[in-house]
Amino acid sequence: PQVNDMAELQSQFAADLPSSMQCVVVHGPGDYRLESRPVPEVGEGEVLVRVLAVGICAGDSKCFAGAPYFWGDEENDKYVEPPVIPGHEFIGEVVKLGKGAKEKYGLEIGDHAISENIIPCWECRYCKRGKYNMCIPHDIYGYHQVSQGAMATYMKYPKGAINHKVPRSIPAWKAAFIEPLACSIHAVELGRLEFEDTVVVSGCGPLGLGMVAAAKLKNPKLLIALDLYDWKLDIARKCGADVVFNPMNCNVVEEVKKLSEGYGCDVYIEATGSPVSVKQGLKMIAKQGRFVEYSVFGKETSVNWTVISDAKELTIQGGHCSPYCYPKAISMIEKDQLPLEDIITHKLNLKEVVRGLELVNSSKESIKVVLLPE
Repeated sequence: PQVNDMAELQSQFAADLPSSMQCVVVHGPGDYRLESRPVPEVGEGEVLVRVLAVGICAGDSKCFAGAPYFWGDEENDKYVEPPVIPGHEFIGEVVKLGKGAKEKYGLEIGDHAISENIIPCWECRYCKRGKYNMCIPHDIYGYHQVSQGAMATYMKYPKGAINHKVPRSIPAWKAAFIEPLACSIHAVELGRLEFEDTVVVSGCGPLGLGMVAAAKLKNPKLLIALDLYDWKLDIARKCGADVVFNPMNCNVVEEVKKLSEGYGCDVYIEATGSPVSVKQGLKMIAKQGRFVEYSVFGKETSVNWTVISDAKELTIQGGHCSPYCYPKAISMIEKDQLPLEDIITHKLNLKEVVRGLELVNSSKESIKVVLLPE
């Protein structure tokens, strides 16, 4: 029978909800366990979704490997609050709406919806200035107790989250790439690309390939992609790179300078989290160039800061999260503006999370790994 009343439809979904769910729980570095937890309850302004797909981020894999940025050391405060469900790249089907959530987000039961990776507090000075990606509590999904992640069969979008409806025409495994693509778009916007620019993207992982696709839409004079694996460079060409280089096979600094009348690149977007790539970029970039750093590092990087100041007068721009970029990411994926069939290399079951994390950390055989909860 056709159901026209939203309250009746919601009650039907609620009746079908189990009391418990399967989920991955982080207990410590390398200690990720498959467990059973109660399905989250939703309150006013909150949304409950059935997780359809969740991607594994390089941040997830570095957290798994014990990176100090996540677990703390003498210079870093501990960021992770275990035991916590990880996962901040996801897509879900709405199964329950708290009071006011339908009106606030324009969502209906059965819609596909995504929540931006950070849940702003809306009270700190950054949130009040519209820079919500710098929010002080910094509740990114999958790391804090108040922002449990998506490596589960169900998850909650808390009150205050920024949620977007996603066309059901986008397959779930592709929709899980909205978050990383939004991050890539943000990095490209930070680079302030111009028509006459020579642009280099270092690293052809998920973020780097998204950056290539987004940068191509800016129509720079020359778009160059770098990676250590030739098969990933082939995909970079499909994303829009004009030229690709493997640093293992040539002197990439010399090659980029040859293509730019000896000046070097105007914009260097670093997406590897490798100290070698940072130093390479500082050698390659032109005077008054724009260096965008968008990655998480597993260890410190030391460089000669004289290059940044006295030698080249560079603009160094860090990037974090993806403010205001989700609608464009959704649009790009809906229009098939990047080859996700090639970028998403692995689709695994939730119970294969450790294998997925190891694939991402190795990166030899994978680009994007997506988990599909049962």
